[in-house]
Amino acid sequence: MQVKLYHGLLRVSIRVLLLEDDILFGETIIDLLEDEGYDVSHFPNGQDALDATYENRYDLYLLDINVPLINGIKLLKELRDAEDDTPAIFLTSHREKEKIEEGFVNGCDDYITKPFDMDELLLRIKALLRRSKKEAPKTVGDLAHDSIHKTIMYKNKELELSQKEYELLLLFMKHYNETVTKELILSELWSSSDSGSDGVVRVYINRLKQLLPELKFENIRGIGYKLVS
Repeated sequence: MQVKLYHGLLRVSIRVLLLEDDILFGETIIDLLEDEGYDVSHFPNGQDALDATYENRYDLYLLDINVPLINGIKLLKELRDAEDDTPAIFLTSHREKEKIEEGFVNGCDDYITKPFDMDELLLRIKALLRRSKKEAPKTVGDLAHDSIHKTIMYKNKELELSQKEYELLLLFMKHYNETVTKELILSELWSSSDSGSDGVVRVYINRLKQLLPELKFENIRGIGYKLVS
C-alpha cells in the first residue's frame, strides 16, 4: 500500500467514498476494501457524502442509489455538474433498464447489482481505476493535473499541496493567463461556513509562490491574481 506524506499527514494512495445506508453491508465492503489496501470513508446518507466531497479528495465513489436525504443518482449528478470527474460505480438493487440508463446519463462509469460477488466488485474497481489512469492529465506549461489521483505535477514531480493549495492552483490552471478575481477564489474554495477572506487568499497565493518560484503570479490590484506565461 503506497502512502505519501502531505505536510505531516499520511494519505493512502487510493481513497474511496462509500455511500451505503445498510450499515452491516457497508462494513462488509469496508473490510473487503481495507484488506486490499484502500482507504474507505463510509457515509449512510447522500448529504453527509456530499459534504465530505467538499473537504476531501477521493479517487473512487461507490454509491448506493436508495439512500436517505440525497439519493445516489442525484448526488453524482451534482458532483458531475461541479466538474468532479472522479470515477463512480453504483451498487444497486435496481435492475430496471430505465434506472440503469438514468445512472449512466448522470455520470456513472459502471454499476453492479445486489447481491453481488465481492470478488467481482474488486475486479470492477481495479478495471475502472486502470482505465481512468490512461486519461491524459491536463497540462499548462510545466504543470500537469492528474484528475484521477487529484494531484498536480510540476516538471514531472508531484507537488505536496494541501487541499486549498491544490484547489487554488487548479483554479489558476483553468484560467491560465486570465485574471482570477478574489470573489471567484473565495466562492470556489470556501463555503459560507468557512472563514475565507482577502488575507487568507494572500496567504495561499504566497504559499504557491514559494512552492513554484519559477512561475509568475501577478497581483491585479483590487481585482485578483493571474498566473501568466
